[in-house]
Amino acid sequence: MRVKEFSFPVAVEWLGDTRVATRISGKREVETSSPPEFRGKDATLWSPEDLFVGAAASCLAVTLSGIAERRGLALHGLSVSGDGVVGRRDDGQFGFKRLSLRVVINTDADQEKLARDVAQKAKEGCLVTVSLDLPIELEIEVETAPA
Repeated sequence: MRVKEFSFPVAVEWLGDTRVATRISGKREVETSSPPEFRGKDATLWSPEDLFVGAAASCLAVTLSGIAERRGLALHGLSVSGDGVVGRRDDGQFGFKRLSLRVVINTDADQEKLARDVAQKAKEGCLVTVSLDLPIELEIEVETAPA
């Protein structure tokens, strides 16, 4: 049996100061910079740290929506918020110590258990979060629409 492999090439070019442009063929360029916490001068630009947390949160959201469709979960609303905590880790390195993700699912009243199951499966199946070597805390909130 042949195992599938996928490649996601990017190119990064320095623009000056701490700004860089990240490019992927056929997609819009993303300009990033160090965040103000690390001497970045433009707080309106995305930082690599923002992209890291955003990658985990958005991956969880798209994975969850795909599983919901396959499992028959009625999604009336879905949001994921994330918070990455950076500091001195147990291995002595300065880096991300943990990542907290909060999922809010709006579904039918009789699907609350399914919604929680789908959210947990999404955490286990999201390519970004399963690739990280740090604790991932998942909070699940289910809101139900009136019957």
